[in-house]
Amino acid sequence: MTADSNFTPKSLSASEYVLTLFEPEDKVAVLGRNRRTGHTVQRIAAVETVATLEFQFWLRHENAAGADLFIGMNPIKEGAYSRTKDNIREIRHLYLDLDRNGDEALESIRHSAEVPAPNFVLHTSPGKHQVVWRVEGMDQPEAESLLRAMASQFGGDPAATDSTRVLRLPGFANKKYNADFVVQVHYESNRVYHSRDFLVQEESLETPRYRGAPHDPARTVSPGHMSQSEHDWTYAKRALSRGDDPEEIIRRIADFRADDKHNPEYYARHTVSKAQNSLQKANPLSDGPARGQAFETPSEDVDRNP
Repeated sequence: MTADSNFTPKSLSASEYVLTLFEPEDKVAVLGRNRRTGHTVQRIAAVETVATLEFQFWLRHENAAGADLFIGMNPIKEGAYSRTKDNIREIRHLYLDLDRNGDEALESIRHSAEVPAPNFVLHTSPGKHQVVWRVEGMDQPEAESLLRAMASQFGGDPAATDSTRVLRLPGFANKKYNADFVVQVHYESNRVYHSRDFLVQEESLETPRYRGAPHDPARTVSPGHMSQSEHDWTYAKRALSRGDDPEEIIRRIADFRADDKHNPEYYARHTVSKAQNSLQKANPLSDGPARGQAFETPSEDVDRNP
C-alpha cells in the first residue's frame, strides 16, 4: 500500500470526491433516481466532465426535483454506454453500505484487524453510512467475494456487493425520507490497498449473490443450479421469514436489478409478493407474512428478461 505521510483527513465536495476517487479521464456512471416519479436517468461521462460546474448544476437540478444521486464505484470501458459487469474496466474500490446498526458497524470496522482503515466514509442519513476503500490489482470475482464476505462480517447491505454498484454522491440531499439529509463524505486516508490487506474469510464464488442474516447458515449451490430470479425469490423468502420490512426487501432487490430489468421496482414487488404467498401457503394458520400484507400485483407476468 502507498500513502502520503503528510496526509490530513478532510471533508470533500462532490467535485473533489469524484476527482479523488478516479483519474480525470476515467469514464464513470452517474445515476439519478426519483422515487416519487419512478424516473431513472444514467449518464456515462469522463470524471473531468462530472466535476465541471455545468454537470454539477444539472445534478443539483435533478436533486431539487426529487432525485437521489449516485456514482458507480468502478470505471467504465471506453465506448461503453451501460453499467454492466462486462463494461467494468477495472476494480478501483471496495465498499460497504451500512444501512442497519450503521454507527455500531462503522465502529467495528474502525477497530477491526481484518480490514484496513477506510479511505472514505459517507454519512448518508442519521445512523447510516457507506464505507469505501481504494484498491488495485483485483479482478471482479475476487472483489465481489470480498464484498460479500465483508457485508456478512460487518452487517452491510447484501445488495451492495457487486462490481457495478453505485453509492451516493456527497453534497446532495438524500430524498428517501420525509426530511432531506445532505450526504457528507470524510476523506480519511489516501492509501491504496491490495487483497493481502483484507483478512476477512472470502466466500466461495459459488455462493448466491444474496445472503441471509449473519446467523443464517451458509449454503452454496452448483453453478447454473438457480437463475438470478430464483435467487431473488429465495432471498425474499429468507428476509420475510426473519421479519424484514417488505418495502425494504423490495428496495434492495430493485436496486440490485436496476440495470437488467425494464421496471425493477415492479419486478421486485412481484417477487416479494410471490414469496409472501409461498410462505402463507406453507403456513396457512399464520396471520400472514411477517411485517406487512401481501402486495397486489397486475395479472400479467413480470418482465422475464435477465
